[in-house]
Amino acid sequence: MKPKIIIHGGFFSEASDSEETRVEKHKALKNIVTEAHKYLVDHTALESVIYAVSLLENCELFNAGLGSQIQSDGKIRMSASIMDGATKKFSGVINIQEVKNPIFVAEKLLEFEDSVLSGEEALSFARQHGFNYYNPETQYRKEAYLEKLTESVRKGTVGCVALDSEGKLAAATSTGGKGFELPGRVSDSATVAGNFGNDFAAVSCTGVGEDIVSAGLAAKIVTRVTDGMSLKDACDKSMDELKPYNGFAGVVAISAKGEVYFTDSHPYMVWASYIDNAEVFS
Repeated sequence: MKPKIIIHGGFFSEASDSEETRVEKHKALKNIVTEAHKYLVDHTALESVIYAVSLLENCELFNAGLGSQIQSDGKIRMSASIMDGATKKFSGVINIQEVKNPIFVAEKLLEFEDSVLSGEEALSFARQHGFNYYNPETQYRKEAYLEKLTESVRKGTVGCVALDSEGKLAAATSTGGKGFELPGRVSDSATVAGNFGNDFAAVSCTGVGEDIVSAGLAAKIVTRVTDGMSLKDACDKSMDELKPYNGFAGVVAISAKGEVYFTDSHPYMVWASYIDNAEVFS
């Protein structure tokens, strides 16, 4: 099986008027997908999606890990999850604070029966397993918070889907939230609505978490592929079902047959793939 990988960096909602930022995000995505594909050649799909998302978390251009959005109470709470298509194991952290890479905490939780933790308990688990204090706040996010920017929706989730040389699939997704939300708000990124995979397909979502959860989007797409639909048809049909409530979402997906597909309900989702070479799109 030819290894394939696709990543996304959310939407350009907060940078659509900045060509410089657009160029920088494209450059970062190309570098990350190239490095992640190189890693995928000698590693499993599971290992590779975790690695790719950690690189995205470490880039302050994206709203995950370093550079996450600040919530209405001035704190940063992050969520991340992993789905191993081979084992069907899902793990995640919800609203975790003060760690560098939420995706690595989610990875550690794959070893445990209780594999999804939230809030203070997620942070306590992280500290017990060697994840030290880290402040992901950047000056840009701080200035935006202090200026009380009031765009109603932020859309900067990151994610990755990979197909390895043995035909196994995995998905990983991480977010810093939508910005200025109520403390305790749960995004889709640490649920099967936003991140899901099995032996047939794997999907990572970005957009408005509430819309994605309402649609059960990632799990629905994968279920349709499992039941025999092509990846494109499964994605398109599921996205069409967002239209009655003007749902805002984007997905990246790979099937076990090697199909690679992305689609969004609104323009400006940024994504990159590596099949024969690195390509970046928005």
